[in-house]
Amino acid sequence: MENIQGKVIIITGASSGIGEAAAIMLAQHGAKVVLAARREERLHTIVDEIKQAGGEAASVKADVASAEDMQQLAKFALAVYGRIDVLVNNAGVMPSSRMNELRVTEWDQMIDVNIKGVLYGIAAVLPAMREQRSGHIINLSSTSGYQVSPTSAVYAATKFAVRAISEGLRLEESATSNIRSTVIAPGLTKTELFDSITSPEVQAIAGQISGLGISPNSIARAIAFAINEPDDTLISEIMVRPTALA
Repeated sequence: MENIQGKVIIITGASSGIGEAAAIMLAQHGAKVVLAARREERLHTIVDEIKQAGGEAASVKADVASAEDMQQLAKFALAVYGRIDVLVNNAGVMPSSRMNELRVTEWDQMIDVNIKGVLYGIAAVLPAMREQRSGHIINLSSTSGYQVSPTSAVYAATKFAVRAISEGLRLEESATSNIRSTVIAPGLTKTELFDSITSPEVQAIAGQISGLGISPNSIARAIAFAINEPDDTLISEIMVRPTALA
């Protein structure tokens, strides 16, 4: 993992799950990680853990649904480390339900976090990456970004959008600015994603399958693999899913 060494990596949604696992793993391989999430105390705990293990880390309280917060996050990373090598757009929510439940507020939440949050992250780091003529933006989609199932229509729509945004970014920036774009699509993973579900039907489904989820470390390894590839190699898409689920 020598190509991770010394890279400045921003990770959103870093207070738990995939974001936390990625931060710890990347720091172990010598990255300078900047953790972002809304739970500030939790971020401080993870940063302390990384530092106690000999890694380098800092944190910023930020809501990805706020363009201003994301701009401040990028400014912080630049002020502390002088550059931004990688952004991992990991933050996401999944309050899935059937369309006829009309949970419009939850639809808005998924659009704000899962789509706008990705765009705001890109907008925050892209100018610096273009100026340094290098960078890597990793966006977390989902297996739901490839196949829609009942109760997942809106969530799936947001994850399809993440794939489109990632591909558009790759086409626009890879050849001209040497900025890599990667989309990583996890299947069922043991994270707090189910905690946002309020639909009784979907809660019941989640209770039946949650034990089949894979460790966040599996997704963290995919993130590390994409980052570690040499600059002339672009891993554009990775899907990781549990063996037990078709």
